Amino acid sequence: GAFVSIIGPSGCGKSTLFNIVAGLSTPDSGDVWISAKKATGRGGQCAYMPQKDLLFPWRRVLDNAILGLEIQGVSRKEARERARPLFATFGIAGFEEYYPFQLSGGMRQRVALLRTVVQGRDVLLLDEPFGALDSLTRTDMQAWLSEVWEAHHWTVLLVTHDIREAVFLSDRVYVMSQAPGRIR
Repeated sequence: GAFVSIIGPSGCGKSTLFNIVAGLSTPDSGDVWISAKKATGRGGQCAYMPQKDLLFPWRRVLDNAILGLEIQGVSRKEARERARPLFATFGIAGFEEYYPFQLSGGMRQRVALLRTVVQGRDVLLLDEPFGALDSLTRTDMQAWLSEVWEAHHWTVLLVTHDIREAVFLSDRVYVMSQAPGRIR
């Protein structure tokens, strides 16, 4: 249920660390443990939201939101039933049938975060989720994420370059050094 941020300069290994935690890469040494279980090299333990929203322009918002569930083998009908109730929580109710180009940047990020959360994982990996947004939208999204996290208490690992974002959102902030990255 903690919200932890990692900050550090570009190229220090923050995204590599995320790939290791997500099971997409194998560490040279050490292990990843999630919920007291060894998770090194095992995907599917976390829900991962990359820096860009990566919404498919030909899919409507609802179908973009359920993409992760479909990849896991959940039927489209069941995936939609799981996702629909979350649209209000994510501030995008009424936009289910829109296409991504019809949404603002902040709304697109909310869809991407909904796609991450609907997978039902206890651990969320958020890699610079608001980095591409303008300052005002970013501030609004940070406040919104804080409220939603307070309501749900997911475990969140956030990578950011924004010190204020890290301090505002997080229980703990870890600072990485220049490459090769080390926790300072």
